[in-house]
Amino acid sequence: MLGKPNKQKDFFDNYVYENLLPSEHILLDIKREIDFSFVEEETKDLYSSRLGRPGYPPEVLFKMLFLEFYYNLSDVEAAKQCKYNILYRYFIGLQIHEPTPDDTSLVVFRDRLGRERFDRLFDRIVLQAKEKDLLKERLRIADASKVIADVSLPSKVNLLHQGRKLIIKTISKLNPKRAKELTKKFLRKTRLFTKPSKKELSKERKLTRQFIRSVKGKFTEGMEDTLKKLNSVSWGRKKKDKLASFVDPDARFGRTSLGEKGNFCGYKAHILEDESEIITSVDTLKGNEIECTKLGALLDKEEEKRLKTSAVAADSIYDSGDNYRLLGQKKMKAYISFNPRNRRTWQGFKHNEKKGFLTCPQGNTSIGRVPQEDGFLYYFSTRDCQRCPSKATCIKPKETRARVFVRADYVFTGSQNRYRIRALRLRKIIERKFGEAKKWHGMSRARYRGKHKVAIQVLMTFLVMNAKRMARLLKENSPLGAFQPGIAIRAG
Repeated sequence: MLGKPNKQKDFFDNYVYENLLPSEHILLDIKREIDFSFVEEETKDLYSSRLGRPGYPPEVLFKMLFLEFYYNLSDVEAAKQCKYNILYRYFIGLQIHEPTPDDTSLVVFRDRLGRERFDRLFDRIVLQAKEKDLLKERLRIADASKVIADVSLPSKVNLLHQGRKLIIKTISKLNPKRAKELTKKFLRKTRLFTKPSKKELSKERKLTRQFIRSVKGKFTEGMEDTLKKLNSVSWGRKKKDKLASFVDPDARFGRTSLGEKGNFCGYKAHILEDESEIITSVDTLKGNEIECTKLGALLDKEEEKRLKTSAVAADSIYDSGDNYRLLGQKKMKAYISFNPRNRRTWQGFKHNEKKGFLTCPQGNTSIGRVPQEDGFLYYFSTRDCQRCPSKATCIKPKETRARVFVRADYVFTGSQNRYRIRALRLRKIIERKFGEAKKWHGMSRARYRGKHKVAIQVLMTFLVMNAKRMARLLKENSPLGAFQPGIAIRAG
């Protein structure tokens, strides 16, 4: 049954809170400036209106989860702090004598809400920011950052052993005797800590294929996907979507722009940020997914929330024809850093718009151009290009001359170039936002396993940061404003 918060004022509560609460604190600002009553509205369909005893109010439970991600606490720590910490108890809306929800209640509440409902709760905070005129809605900044999976990466031998162990554990719930036989035959007592030899790996693969034949169709209903993945690993098939661990089957190997040092296993948090430093849309990707191909999904979320924007700024990974075409269709300007590996960009080339030709960095002039769907493809003389000392930087492999594509609406001169420079400078604020999320709110590593649950962590992290940013902006604009731009924001 849906529980209702007790809003009746108590003399003893007022006395305690007035004398023990700090005079200024960010949690007090958030409680005063942000209305969390939408939580009850979004969750009321999860509770019966008549049957059962009244549960803890959803708003109280959600605020406890809010504190978890604000201070990077566990469920147990959050429940304990809300029981003894006066400030936390006041923030979540409990009176002094009322019982505090335990950690199990938080786990059940989080699982009951699910990813889609957390997505809606995040959007409600963003819409409050819009209603309070905190969003500038001129420029959106797009970027992604890694979230390392909560797994210990096994060797190939240990990965096969891990998959067999997971299937036997499932069988043990239905047939303990059969599971005991399989354990004795197919599981090792100790883990392999050294790098496996080719002979050990071959032996392990044969053992795994024998295991799959012995259990297939017997007490493995619902495990078909795990068996399929285990079979693929046992044959050593090379796939782009390479399985990293059976403990977290959604985690994937990815790479950041740092090259080999940027290799990781986990997920990516993909976001759009307003100039006001409020995150407006969030998506969670697997580690091997490329964020530049997912820009359209974030922009679609913006349209669903009816948020306006006239331009998008992003780093060089988004420098692709598909993204320029997408932004052009949505009538948005693209302020994207040039990708030095992309031969089709015209960085360093001078464009004569009136006469319709390009001049390369070495002073050679294009000899013609071919009109295309959304711009022109300029081409240079083969003779000039072959004699050029810097031809390796301009000519694609297997080609004899430089060919450079220029969008019809992608020529930056005068004031347009100034806007582009300003937008690319402003783009850097998103790096500060990721740094804050990882340092103070625990987003550097996944708290949970599985993409569905990691998405909840990412949504709650940025929801907390939005609430903090909104409270500071509102306090800055108020007559009592104490917020000073430029001071580092620290949680707590």
